[in-house]
Amino acid sequence: MDGTQARAETMNGAESLVQTLLDSGVDTCFANPGTSEMHFVAALDRIPGMRCVLGLFEGVVTGAADGYARMAEKPACTLLHCGPGLANALSNIHNARRARSPMVNIVGDHATYHRQWDAPLTADVEGVARPFSDWVRYGQSSRGIAADGAAAVQAARTAPGQIATLILPADTAWEPSAGPAKPLPVPPRVMPAPQQLETVARVLRAKGAKVLLLLAGPALTEAGQRAAWRIAAATGCGVLAQMSNARTARGQGRYPVERVPYPVDMALAKLAGYEACILVGAKHPVAFFAYPGKPGSLLPEGCAVHVLARPDQDVLGAIEALAEDVAKGVAPPAPNGGERPRAPGGAITPEGIAATVGALMPEHTIVVDEGVTTGRGFFAATHTAPPHDWLQLTGGSIGEGLPLVLGASIACPDRKVIGLQADGSGMYTVQALWTMARERCDVCVVIFSNRKYAILRHELMNVGANPGRTALDMLDLGNPDIDWVKVAEGMGVEGALAPDLDALADLLRGAMGRKGPFLIELLVP
Repeated sequence: MDGTQARAETMNGAESLVQTLLDSGVDTCFANPGTSEMHFVAALDRIPGMRCVLGLFEGVVTGAADGYARMAEKPACTLLHCGPGLANALSNIHNARRARSPMVNIVGDHATYHRQWDAPLTADVEGVARPFSDWVRYGQSSRGIAADGAAAVQAARTAPGQIATLILPADTAWEPSAGPAKPLPVPPRVMPAPQQLETVARVLRAKGAKVLLLLAGPALTEAGQRAAWRIAAATGCGVLAQMSNARTARGQGRYPVERVPYPVDMALAKLAGYEACILVGAKHPVAFFAYPGKPGSLLPEGCAVHVLARPDQDVLGAIEALAEDVAKGVAPPAPNGGERPRAPGGAITPEGIAATVGALMPEHTIVVDEGVTTGRGFFAATHTAPPHDWLQLTGGSIGEGLPLVLGASIACPDRKVIGLQADGSGMYTVQALWTMARERCDVCVVIFSNRKYAILRHELMNVGANPGRTALDMLDLGNPDIDWVKVAEGMGVEGALAPDLDALADLLRGAMGRKGPFLIELLVP
């Protein structure tokens, strides 16, 4: 028996699981552990190689794992405590699932033989996990838990990116194991059937400018956008991104792709006139909510929908193949160029905020946008900013912006991360600031402090409600006002107040020229 085999045979289940995760390429763990997970925590000491990042709330943990996966293009694992800990984490697991982010959740639970006693933390963990996961398994033994871990990573990395939840009973962690399991192969993305490409090519040739290419996922990489704009140059078709996207390559050298607008009337106007819509890794465009007297589908009546590639297929390969078919020999139009935006100074406007950020961001910045109401018009003013990646809230469950900033920074420590964050949703996961300070993340968070849930005030009108004082008070974040600078400083993050765009520009210049976390509270009217 060699030394490696001897060490494997003396591992407990938790140690074999940690080693299996590492061997499978998972080397970062966002954690909020409890008693049931202590043997896993101890294993992280004994098995070197796993970076462990502590979050003070489970929604921070899973949101950070989402941001990490979007930028690292591989899963992290999370460590959560029993059913209630998983329940606290579900909102941002939902967002991650909508982003197609790979994630491996390790959820500790009572020892298998202790569940019969219905102790206070006993819950149906599988039942909690299933609606928000693509793969769920309850560990049955310490000798099989490593194989369960390998299967979880394989599931998470299966296209288009999946949520895998492995439940780890305490006894499967502390009892002896059979050693780590070998990594499992990841199924490759497959190209769509040739008939799909032929149909879409025929539609483009027949209808030309009355066709919309709707992009998402890999189609929003630099290469995917280049192929889309080649197709547009050859056929005259329109090009848009879906409403909310996990990651979009933007700025100089990329293309000025716009999104389907959030407000229903604006979206209907934007999509009016199209006779066909081709989905390229995207979903059928629909309204976020139902509104009295307004349609659910945002496409014009009679608009035909064709699928070039589903999200789980080879989206990038499909759009590049389509470009070679319908645009062979056609060069794409010139990408974004010209002067970068200029910081305008003066009173605060959404366009002025976007121009100021675009003027001062370094190359290859990662922008995390949970601006909600304030951020709706940011794209147009940042097309000629330096090349950057733009991350959005994908599942509509607010409170992921700050964790996304954290996770993106852990994945890309050599890149500046700017968070554009609404104040109301920022309070959902404000604990992320503490972890940013602890991990010395190179981030700048700009809080849009309008001291109200502005998005919900708009929604009151959109659904035809007739709000009075009680309703409006529930959407008001004043009385007392939240002092974000003091909140940040209490979490270990330096902060400052910006009452206008001149102050915002001065503070951004300082933040871009230094390392470490910084917060700007921007007083938005």
